[in-house]
Amino acid sequence: MDDKYSVLMSVYYKEKPEYLQQSIESILNQTVPTDDFVLVCDGPLTPELDSVIDQYSTLHVVRLKENGGLGNALNEGMKHCQHELIARMDSDDISRPDRCERELKVFTDHPEVDIVSGTIEEFIISPDEVYSRRVLPETNDEIVEFAKKRNPFNHPAVMYRKSAVEAAGGYKDFYLLEDYFLWIRMILNDCRGYNIQSLVLWMRAGSDLYKRRGGWEYVKSEKRLFSYMLAKGFITPSQYRSAMFSRAAGALIPNWVRTILYRRMLRG
Repeated sequence: MDDKYSVLMSVYYKEKPEYLQQSIESILNQTVPTDDFVLVCDGPLTPELDSVIDQYSTLHVVRLKENGGLGNALNEGMKHCQHELIARMDSDDISRPDRCERELKVFTDHPEVDIVSGTIEEFIISPDEVYSRRVLPETNDEIVEFAKKRNPFNHPAVMYRKSAVEAAGGYKDFYLLEDYFLWIRMILNDCRGYNIQSLVLWMRAGSDLYKRRGGWEYVKSEKRLFSYMLAKGFITPSQYRSAMFSRAAGALIPNWVRTILYRRMLRG
């Protein structure tokens, strides 16, 4: 098994220092460690966040002058990644110690695969108090069908081939859907995926997460994405109408209802 991989993380000034530290530690304590941890500072940070970063001499820190959004930060960070395989990591999540080892094994066992993700569990205060989990389809055929309705990969837990991401055009500016848009373009570019069916990462979430998935701005972003899928022939007109009806309804209901819906019905 090839154990060489880069880690790509972006952080901005609103992150909590203790969350960032937990996230970094979870990567540094992987059973198969990385020798290339790229941390992109998306604009100026607080002294407290800088203090956390200064504790780790092995980080490859890339500092951007202005906050340009997640997609822009990841594109810039990818240029600094030394290895073909890149593990994404969010600055407030916690990876299981064997996450990267298991994702690397998928690439070894299935060399045709370009992107791997896995099951995540969501928590608010502690990973010991999980309230939901998101299990996604395992095989490529299942992933392609699922992508016609919902995001087929857990972005905070993905590991992908740098060349495949770049060949699909990298991340684009797309309100809250940068990753979903990238996956669709990768699928249309004949990339293949796989989702590990067991837990690989704990994702920090709360009401704010679901609040961002509401409102007209989010509906417009979803319409733009599904219109792209329709124009490319990835979905049919009836699939487009069905997706837009269900997603618009979910975005325009009160946040407390949407929170219950996501936790109980969509994520299990």
